[in-house]
Order: sequence, then structure tokens, then C-alpha cells
Amino acid sequence: MITLTINGKTQELDGPTNLVSYLDSMNVNRRFIAVAYNGTVIQRKELDSITLTEGDHVEIVRAVGGG
Repeated sequence: MITLTINGKTQELDGPTNLVSYLDSMNVNRRFIAVAYNGTVIQRKELDSITLTEGDHVEIVRAVGGG
């Protein structure tokens, strides 16, 4: 079990988890988000290389359209 912070809330996951797998499990469309991982904005092509581990801080921002 690992504990990390996602969008300001403490979350527990079963263990280290690939970021893309986590996003897919949450039904997040990766085309419309920006991700900051431990304070660094991640390029879309890098998402697959990130593994969420104990103590990580992740911010996931979704684009919202409107006028």
C-alpha cells in the first residue's frame, strides 16, 4: 500500500502504479489534461514513463471549454 497526494487529496493505492494505468482506471481522457508530477509539468509523451510511488504529489488539470 502506498500513500500519495492527487489534486490535494490523500490517496492510497495498492502499490506503485503506472500513471497512465491510473488515469485509465479513472476514465480520464489524456488528450484533455495536463499533469504536474512532484511539481514538474509532464509532457504527454512522458506520461507512460511515470510510476506513482509513496509520497508523490500529482496534479491533474482537465481542460474545460465554454464561453
